[in-house]
Order: sequence, then C-alpha cells, then structure tokens
Amino acid sequence: MSIQSAHPARHRVVVIGSGFGGLFSAQALKRADVDVVLIARTTHHLFQPLLYQVATGILSVGDIAPATRLVLRKQKNAQVILGDVEKIDLEARTVTSRLLERETVTEFDSLIVAAGAGQSYFGNDQFAKFAPGMKTIDDALELRGRILGAFEQAELTNDPEERARLLTFVVVGAGPTGVELAGQIAELAHRTLEGAFRRIDPSEARVILLDGAPVVLPVYGGKLSENAAKRLEKLGVEIQPNAMVVDVDADGLTVKEKDGTIRRVDSQCKVWSAGVQASGLGKQLAEQSGAELDRAGRVHVNPDLSLPGFPNVYVIGDMMSLDSLPGLAQVAMQGGKHAAKQVKATIAGTPPEERAPFKYFDKGSMATISRFSAVAKVGKLEITGFIGWLMWLVVHLMYLVGFRSKFSTVLSWTVTFLGRGRAQMASTEQQVFARTAIEDLQDYERARAAGLIGDPAAVATGEEREAG
Repeated sequence: MSIQSAHPARHRVVVIGSGFGGLFSAQALKRADVDVVLIARTTHHLFQPLLYQVATGILSVGDIAPATRLVLRKQKNAQVILGDVEKIDLEARTVTSRLLERETVTEFDSLIVAAGAGQSYFGNDQFAKFAPGMKTIDDALELRGRILGAFEQAELTNDPEERARLLTFVVVGAGPTGVELAGQIAELAHRTLEGAFRRIDPSEARVILLDGAPVVLPVYGGKLSENAAKRLEKLGVEIQPNAMVVDVDADGLTVKEKDGTIRRVDSQCKVWSAGVQASGLGKQLAEQSGAELDRAGRVHVNPDLSLPGFPNVYVIGDMMSLDSLPGLAQVAMQGGKHAAKQVKATIAGTPPEERAPFKYFDKGSMATISRFSAVAKVGKLEITGFIGWLMWLVVHLMYLVGFRSKFSTVLSWTVTFLGRGRAQMASTEQQVFARTAIEDLQDYERARAAGLIGDPAAVATGEEREAG
C-alpha cells in the first residue's frame, strides 16, 4: 500500500473522476496555489455524447477519449493517479483507490467527487448480460461487435426465422442516446452496408426503439418529440412507446404493454439506454454525512455544491442532486468550475456561509436524429432539421479536447455524412465477449474465496499425484 501524504505540501485538492466535471474542475485550478490529484478508474477523458458514434463505426476511440495524463501534462500542479476509488473517509480526509493489487491512500484538504453514473436496469441487473449499456468505451466496442456480428451471422444462416431474429436490433430507451443510436443503426443498414453482402439485404433490418414513455425524447416534448419521431420513422425505425421491458435473454425481450398485454420481441442484438444510476460512492458520502440520496443514488448537496456538514467536500455532475438539474455535460462542466472557484475562495479565507450558490446557465440541449437532421432547444427557441444538425456539429466539436481530435472528427464526419463510408468498422470476438467473460471470472473468484469452489491449482496437483 502506498500513501500520498498531503503534508507539509500546499493545500491538496483531490478530484475523483476524469469526466466533464472532474477534468473541468482540475483545469480550473491550474493557476491556484494548490496541488491537484485527479484519481480516475480509466486512463482517458471520455466525451460521452459521441460514444454512440464509436459504436456505429463513425469515430475512433482516440477521437473521443484522449489520455487524461496527456491532457493535463502541461498543468504542473496536477497529478493523475489511475485507480478505482473504493473508499472515502471524510473524517480522516483520505481516499483509498486500487489498481490491480496495488492500494493507494491519498490524503486531501478539499475533495471534489465527480465519479459520474452508470447504466441503471431498474433493479434487473441480470439484463446487462444480454443488453449492454452505453456508458463506456468497452460498451461501445462491444456493441459495435454485436451489431456487425449480427449481419455476419445473418449472411450465413439458411433459416428465415433465425435471419429475422439476427436482423432485428432493439434499443431500449428513447432518450437522446437511444434516439441517436437507433438512427445510426438504421443509416448503417440502409447506407453503409448497402451491397456489402450477397445473401442478405441489410436494408431489411428492423430497428426497434422501445420506451415506457408515450413519446420519444420526452424531456423535449411537443414539436421536437414529434419531429424526431417522424424523422426516425422515415429512416425505418419502429417506435414502440408505452412498452416496458420485463425480461431479457439471449434470443430477445419480453415486453409489457400499457394495457398489461405481454408480447415477445425476438432479437439477438439489444442495447440498453433507459436509465442511469449514480456511482456507489454517493452512498458512502450519504452514510458518513447524513445527506439524502434520490432514487438514482444522487447526493442532495448544499447550494454551493458542498456536502452537508463537510464544507471542504463537493459533489458535482451526475452524482449531485440540486434543483432538479438534468444529468447533462454542461451541468458537470459548470459544476466543476464552480467547485474549483469555492476551493479558491476557501484558500483566500472566505467562510462557507458566504460562498456563492451554484447558478446553472442553460445553454440548451440537442440530439441528432440522422445525418442532416437534429432537434435543439435553446431557451424557448426550438430548432429542427438541417439548421439544428449544423448547431449540433459545431457545439460538439467545440467541446472535444485537442486539435487532433477535432480535425480527425471533422474528417470522419465528412466521409460518413457526405458519403457512405465509415472508417471504424473493425470488430473482434474479444470485444463482444470480454465483458461477460471477466464478470464470470469475478463470480468464480468470489465463489472460490467463499469456499464454494475448490482451488483449481490444488485439484491439478492432486491429479498429477494420482497420475504419478
């Protein structure tokens, strides 16, 4: 175990998470008289709004996930530590993280928790085995392999029913991620893969968008939801509202309609984008501080984003609950900057009761439906179609980190949207099966540690003795 001591160095700010909130808070402290330690479970800063484009072969991993260490290398007061945070001790002011078998304890004077959120299956975590989420690079690469693999298998089968099942793609959740993903799977089938197979017609693929809500993009509502639905239907996407998924297996889903009717959807490739659950670190913070959690596991914070009873601890991004703010990148970015500003104020001697409250400036929200079509809402202004799509391109390009990523992304968009090609169409079996294989191995190790399974090494030694 290694210990990162905070004394006698300068005021140490520990940031947990390398997403929008974590990175922006660390960068906002660049010129402050502090030492910043950013602890993250991944080596990269993920631009999550474009993750679906990795899954559908438009962008590469490097375009949307630059190495955090390289992003911060010119910030001399910042250190990056790779590790999964397992424990936060508010009284001792320590953060314990683990990388493989190496445990690191980092002391802090101020703490900014921006660990984000994962996929929520609403108490049915077993669904994840057959319907991966869309929260990480691994998720996107797995999904790319599942999508392309379904077409490859359909090319080989002689059974019409099996072919229909293989060519049915189901997206659960009609929020922005689900809508964008469904649109791109449809365009992949109708444009990119046209003429690429000899025994199947990719354009015959079914793309189904399921949601328990009555409309797509329910957070937008009204004209924008209607426009998005019409565009999706024009692409050939089947929208099935008021549909609740009650079971998922390798061959499809079981769906419950609003009237209680149960029906079956046969599909090999499913993706889940229906909900989010805040990091489990939120529960630790709540237990130690007495703060409340909402249904998604987010921590109710003070107006200045600090944790109740701990003015030196801030919770931001998808982990915080304040004034019903949405889980958007802009909320995390602005929250990160605000937390950094409060750290600076604390160092300058400002007491907690005089801190400024967090004020979110809503810059609008948008979602792309397909090439040349998007919906955007900025204040009371609602924009659809090509103009909305251009706005979407510009805004997302602005927030990508690094010139190389921006240049490469523009090039990939040009090839995909003006032509038919997609440069990132490679996939491997390992990408598809690695997640479940690792989970099975972890289950095995836990069972062995509990004494439910014998040690295979000991079994092998015994067999060798008998053979001798």
